[in-house]
Amino acid sequence: MTGMLLIVSAPSGAGKTSLVNALLDTDPGIRKSISYTTRAPRPGEIDGRHYHFVTPQAFDDLERAQDLLESATVHDYRYGTSRLWVIEQLEKGQDIVLEIDWQGAAQIRRLMPDAVSIFILPPTFETLVQRLNARAQDAPDVIARRLANAREELRQVAAFDYAIINDDFRTAAAELQCIVRAERLRTGRQRLRHAELFKRLT
Repeated sequence: MTGMLLIVSAPSGAGKTSLVNALLDTDPGIRKSISYTTRAPRPGEIDGRHYHFVTPQAFDDLERAQDLLESATVHDYRYGTSRLWVIEQLEKGQDIVLEIDWQGAAQIRRLMPDAVSIFILPPTFETLVQRLNARAQDAPDVIARRLANAREELRQVAAFDYAIINDDFRTAAAELQCIVRAERLRTGRQRLRHAELFKRLT
């Protein structure tokens, strides 16, 4: 497979979705994998664009058929990544970004050790509280549950290749772009993508 697989993880409120969207806007060479989830759509979310919204039974069927590359239960809802779509895209040479939680990221790293993992940190824990309340997309009990889980999520940062502190958004977005560019230039990836050139020159 010549495509590069990127994993971006963070606790709720750290800004990973906004950063991934900024990356997609500036880098046409990357496509985002659309995850399956059993949670209901938030206001403005569109099925097939933001997530594939499915019933718990449909999610069970995907797992039984081994159609998921990774799956995890996050904040009482289940999330998963399409195995077939990701593998097909990587084999075509397409770079893919997965916006998933740390549990799913751990599963991917075991299966695909060449994947590049990036963790987004907030500048302070209080920032998470402020951002979750400000976006007004979740009920108070859901926000409380997300914050309760955030402590454990933040402790997972050491398992990731890179850590970005999302204090200033423009700086964090630029740092994410820098990681992608540098990883593309690794000799191993360049050899795969430009095999004929390397064969002629080396």
